[in-house]
Amino acid sequence: MDIKERLREWNGKRYYSLDCYLKKTFGKKLYKLSLSGGMTCPNRDGTISTGGCIFCSQGGSGEFAPSPTRSMDEQIEAAKSLVSRKADGSGHIAYFQAFTNTYAPVSRLRDLFFPVIRRDDIDVLSIATRPDCLEDDKLRLIEELVRIKPVWIELGLQTIHEKTARLINRGYELPCFDSALKSLKSIGAGVIVHTIAGLPHETRKEMLETVRYVGQMGADGIKLQLLHILRGTRLEALYESGQVSAMREDEYVSLIAEMIGNLPPETVIHRLTGDGDKRLLIAPLWSLDKLHVLNSINHELRVRDIIQGSLL
Repeated sequence: MDIKERLREWNGKRYYSLDCYLKKTFGKKLYKLSLSGGMTCPNRDGTISTGGCIFCSQGGSGEFAPSPTRSMDEQIEAAKSLVSRKADGSGHIAYFQAFTNTYAPVSRLRDLFFPVIRRDDIDVLSIATRPDCLEDDKLRLIEELVRIKPVWIELGLQTIHEKTARLINRGYELPCFDSALKSLKSIGAGVIVHTIAGLPHETRKEMLETVRYVGQMGADGIKLQLLHILRGTRLEALYESGQVSAMREDEYVSLIAEMIGNLPPETVIHRLTGDGDKRLLIAPLWSLDKLHVLNSINHELRVRDIIQGSLL
């Protein structure tokens, strides 16, 4: 398929966006409902570490989810109300986002996930977790869920480089990720991989190597996330002391365009930048204008096509 055919299939975009994938697969737009299962993380409770990843906020990246003290039905209805004005005739993705959402006994996970995936108003179940929290009994549970509706497992990889993984206190090594991805693919779960651009001391070449690796491993989707420096994280202290810097907008836009070119065309791109909580974000502040960033990336992709002679 040449670039012009892809542009037609991808609704004019120069990458396979989540929006395009959803409309092609489900025939409609799906909106994410951010939910909280009330779990923590082995990288916080002392099982692996007590500090967590240096960039992770106190909310475990789930600042937009309802309180875990509310029932799941209440959480879903509250989340639906947030998108109700734009979601008429659309479907929903139940997104368990905060912390590590398979870090609990299987009995609890079964009671949590099965009532949600069986709801008529839920089209996809999406579960964010760590590769080291997918033991065999949890994989069997996910396989049961897959038989009901599509299930996406979102794995926080961030980087393939061990020196960076140690610096950010990720808490597991790359072979653990490899094994989890292969196991999930074998049971029919969709695998979405989180990566972060701008991690401390990583070069552009190393960041591109991470994205290329994710594509080669056969991930179904990827989230290309900008490193946000948030209040209350250990990363904040490193930034304030000058040991870590935030990416400039121009270098991020150029990097993302190159990353897209290093991915297989069938990889669904779920995110190009990310949403930092305005109350917590210290840097880079330019990322708050998300529409401008996305437009800049699309412009950069078009310019690259023209230069390469792929699109006139």
